[in-house]
Amino acid sequence: MTQAIVAGGCFWCTEAVFRDVIGVSEVESGYIGGDMPDPTYRQVCTGTTGHAEAIKVTFDPDVLSYAELLDIFMATHDPTQLNRQGNDVGTQYRSAIFPLDGEQLAEAEAAIHRAQEERAVPVVTTIEEAEEWHPAEDYHQEYWDGEGQRNPYCLAVIPPKLQKLRKSFATKVKST
Repeated sequence: MTQAIVAGGCFWCTEAVFRDVIGVSEVESGYIGGDMPDPTYRQVCTGTTGHAEAIKVTFDPDVLSYAELLDIFMATHDPTQLNRQGNDVGTQYRSAIFPLDGEQLAEAEAAIHRAQEERAVPVVTTIEEAEEWHPAEDYHQEYWDGEGQRNPYCLAVIPPKLQKLRKSFATKVKST
């Protein structure tokens, strides 16, 4: 098993997408990229800690390559919005990839290049050093599968992402 860390706005939304991808065994929401030890959700939401809401994806590289994972990531959020995704605004909602080694770094650069070729506007996704990972509080884990299906924000944002996943990456979606 291999891991990947990406930030694409609200972690509830990116977590919901990757829970539906074949080869993914675990998705954990959390925080990365800041300088405050043990940040809380409330602290990260202020935008003052430097952390991004992110997900750590554990996957089988024999089933899903890191390149494929990054292509799904780039297609299911808007990598052209600087420090925001929709109504979520601030550096904590930035689009970023946190490579865990040199091979992932090269793949991240290639994924951004592929995404840029498909768009007329600049891709602003950053590649950042994978610093200390901080798991989010328990109530954020598997959010879409529970509370998220009653949350108006999630009901507005997550289904279109899941539809895009199913349409653009049909062979990579778990059967429901």
